[in-house]
Amino acid sequence: MDVYESAVTAAHVTSRTVPQQIAHWARIGRELELSPGVNHRAIAQVLAGALSYDSLGEQEQAFVREAWAEHVTALRDGLNFEAEFPAAGKSYSELDEDGNVVVRRARG
Repeated sequence: MDVYESAVTAAHVTSRTVPQQIAHWARIGRELELSPGVNHRAIAQVLAGALSYDSLGEQEQAFVREAWAEHVTALRDGLNFEAEFPAAGKSYSELDEDGNVVVRRARG
């Protein structure tokens, strides 16, 4: 499998675009090359859920936290409750600019 095909597969799993996935790999590669003591395989195992985060060293944990933050941001950016919930006949709540809870009731 070439890099592009691998990026297509990984992008789907990580909720990134293909260019974002390739840029992510490039950042990780750059940092790993600058930090020869970092165990990339262990990082990949933690991100895949096959190894405990606590088994990593401080630098490796930093890489994992960054990957998790990027993943959560991508997932959050893909949410559109304002369109999805009413279309499904469901209510939802959110905070307004002042921090007050506002309940958006389903129509109908």
